[in-house]
Amino acid sequence: MSAVRRAVVVLVAVSAVALTACGPSEDGAAGGTEVPTVTPSASLSPSTPVKPPKPLKPTTPAEPTSAKPTAPAKPVSPSTDPDYDVFPCSTYDVTFTASLAEPTTSSYLLKITNRTGKPCRVLGHPVVTFGDLDGRAVERGTAPGIEEAILLAPGKSAYAGLMGGLKDAKSKTVSSIAMTMSTESDLKQVPLKASTPGLNVSTGNSVTAWMDNAEDALSL
Repeated sequence: MSAVRRAVVVLVAVSAVALTACGPSEDGAAGGTEVPTVTPSASLSPSTPVKPPKPLKPTTPAEPTSAKPTAPAKPVSPSTDPDYDVFPCSTYDVTFTASLAEPTTSSYLLKITNRTGKPCRVLGHPVVTFGDLDGRAVERGTAPGIEEAILLAPGKSAYAGLMGGLKDAKSKTVSSIAMTMSTESDLKQVPLKASTPGLNVSTGNSVTAWMDNAEDALSL
């Protein structure tokens, strides 16, 4: 092969290689569509799964705010006296004695004493009868009302004066008397007896209302 022909062959080979190497660039320059190369991004590491929110508990419905009914008013006590409910004294509540106070007039001091553990009210006049004789001593003077009556505390005493009657052809003497209390009710009582030697009984016998002291009981 002559030197000229060998040079031509080499030149042709070099040109083919050059055309092969530059082919894609030339296609792009000629307006061909180039597919972009996408670089895969790093994969995200799996995150901790998020728990779904708990369902809300049902709330208790609020009670209606209607006003509460007012309590009925308490009945008014008929009296402001703290001892209003104290019951009258009966013969079951007291002990009874009679002592000679004035021999000339045959007058006796009557005495009752509260033997219970609670107070009671001493009402009116004592009801005095004379042994087996009919009749009773008449009431002398005016007794206080129930609210002003003596409040007889346990162990305390009240007094009344029994005045003897004048001696006459019809008068009699007795050795004992019986007493019941005024209770302003139909409460049955057991009469309490006391010794009264030589007590003259006539139409003039009288008895005072209960007093809180002996002197007043004998002065009426």
